[in-house]
Amino acid sequence: MNIGNRKRHWETIYGTKNSNQLSWTQEEPKTSLDFISSLGLGKQAKIIDIGGGDSKLVDHLLDQGFEHISVLDISAKALEKTKKRLGIKAEKVNWIVSDVTEFEPDTTYDIWHDRATFHFLTTTQQIEKYLSIARRSISSYMTIGTFSENGPTKCSDLEIKQYSEETLTTELKNGFDKIRCITENHMTPFDTIQNFLFCSFKRRI
Repeated sequence: MNIGNRKRHWETIYGTKNSNQLSWTQEEPKTSLDFISSLGLGKQAKIIDIGGGDSKLVDHLLDQGFEHISVLDISAKALEKTKKRLGIKAEKVNWIVSDVTEFEPDTTYDIWHDRATFHFLTTTQQIEKYLSIARRSISSYMTIGTFSENGPTKCSDLEIKQYSEETLTTELKNGFDKIRCITENHMTPFDTIQNFLFCSFKRRI
């Protein structure tokens, strides 16, 4: 699927479904917040949420006092939903409409957070583009969530790539050192279970 088709796909998803109809919805993204907290950076840390969509991670980061938050998503409609939910607080966030493989950052980030964008990249070319951009963009840490080998094989009618701790670590070995990994069962809004792998990595300079 090319970038134009991917964008149309996600604009349709976010334009026709509410958050309680999307499998990845979390009221509180506790694991993501725990991983970010474990990195021990202050409230001045620059954080980017890749594929943030209408995730509530940004809500919680703002509530915790983080001051430099960016949210990137291919879907403008997803980001508009989040802006509307945040109200005036949305003005504190840098919103970026872009396919991650076409992202051209103008700064570096202390924390690159990605829960469930990476596993939608299923070709070597897509993965190489993503990692090249990540290496240029990350000054300190990456925290990443993907479907595990026990997770779904498709999501939102798209093929995905499953990962184990070993395969994800190998994929990121050029530039990143693993800190820790966990697996977790995510309960979807419609009471099904998806198994995720979450890992944190230190940028190797």
